[in-house]
Amino acid sequence: MLEHLKFYIDGQWVDPITPSTLDVINPTTEEPFATISMGSAADVNKAVAAAKTAFSSFSKTTVQERVEMLGAILGEYTKRYGEIAAAISTEMGAPIWLSKMGQAALGQAHFTTALEILKTYAWEEQKGTYLLHKEPIGVCGLITPWNWPMNQIACKVAPALAAGCTMVLKPSEVAPINAILLAEILDAAGVPKGVFNLVNGDGADVGEAMSAHEDIHMMSFTGSTRAGILVAKSSADTVKRVAQELGGKSANIVLEDADLQTAVAAGVDQVMTNSGQSCNAPTRMLVPKAKHDEALQIAKVAAAKVKPGNPFTEGTVIGPVVSKVQFEKIQGMIQKGIDEGATLVAGGTGRPDGLDVGYFVKPTVFGDVNNDMAVAREEIFGPVLAILPYETEAEAIEIANDSPYGLSGYVQSGSVDHAIDVARQIRTGNVHINGSSLDFGAPVGGYKQSGNGREWGELGFEEFLETKAIFVPDA
Repeated sequence: MLEHLKFYIDGQWVDPITPSTLDVINPTTEEPFATISMGSAADVNKAVAAAKTAFSSFSKTTVQERVEMLGAILGEYTKRYGEIAAAISTEMGAPIWLSKMGQAALGQAHFTTALEILKTYAWEEQKGTYLLHKEPIGVCGLITPWNWPMNQIACKVAPALAAGCTMVLKPSEVAPINAILLAEILDAAGVPKGVFNLVNGDGADVGEAMSAHEDIHMMSFTGSTRAGILVAKSSADTVKRVAQELGGKSANIVLEDADLQTAVAAGVDQVMTNSGQSCNAPTRMLVPKAKHDEALQIAKVAAAKVKPGNPFTEGTVIGPVVSKVQFEKIQGMIQKGIDEGATLVAGGTGRPDGLDVGYFVKPTVFGDVNNDMAVAREEIFGPVLAILPYETEAEAIEIANDSPYGLSGYVQSGSVDHAIDVARQIRTGNVHINGSSLDFGAPVGGYKQSGNGREWGELGFEEFLETKAIFVPDA
């Protein structure tokens, strides 16, 4: 049993002001494997004070100094890469191949991207008769989720450091060990004391205290829309900047001219990856009505190839979902889909055969779904796909946009130009065409109830900056 009972504040590992602990559960075994301390508003005050003091000097560091610091972080990260991947697989259930190739790799990629942006960023430009000046926003509060934990931590911490900000991080208490490893990495890399601070805890005690704190100038939050609303409300009294990446219910439009076999099979795989625990997962697949039955058969075959199992066992495609709470929520949503009259194509309620322990969910596909059903409107956050038929392309676009969310979208077509035309009509922060790969320079973020602000790339970096106009008199 691991014990991580200290917080990282002002460059030191310190005891919580009021002792309180929480067991971290391994979702594969349903047993505790680690214990962490849970913080309070008093711990937040201590961390914010350290960050506030550090900001006065760290904000004045040179670009070259921060370039060297980020390079040192990447060096230390590489040394701990295997530990990070193993921790993520243990605490939230991602298969080890995904933790190595995706989860841990994304963290490394965000530090690399921040480093490259920092090297060439224009901090001051002459604009007519004024100077447009950029500077770090100040002390940042960072709250991150459990589903892609290192990815979401790094895409905040890396640009904040590059920008010259100081910060307090509250990682998810459900999957906190990777964040503790990152604190050790930053310490080993020589990040100045007080610049990065880590306080574990829950939203009610630590998250609320951060959001309401008058000496935090920006809150960057990733998580559910429900929790994001609470962060925004708590932040309002101090008029701080709030950047949020929230829930999603992304539509995947398979156009009439798409290769149906390729598009449907790939769409199933994308939903199932990470056990469906991705806010941008294409969980609503829209197919031409005349091809609906064929699409269901393709999806059924594809879902049968998604093998659940122990994250550390070779051949496992998906691991468990993260917790008992999530498992029970997903089971309830699957049952709701059945009760609403959707056709159960694959999967269903209960654990997969042969997996009697662990929060494992059957890879599930529904057909004959309409966009008023709960499985089409609510974020399930599990390996569950809803397939909806449409009559015309205009109707498909209308269905895709008929959602309170707007995080991501997907279009499959035999013509890239055709797909781009449809993509321009989808009200989401990004759109993926024909299985396109990620670009770490591209912004990520949502419309509507999927959030505000952007992460990744230069736009994500600029979220941590203030803009100042310096008016210069005529010579």
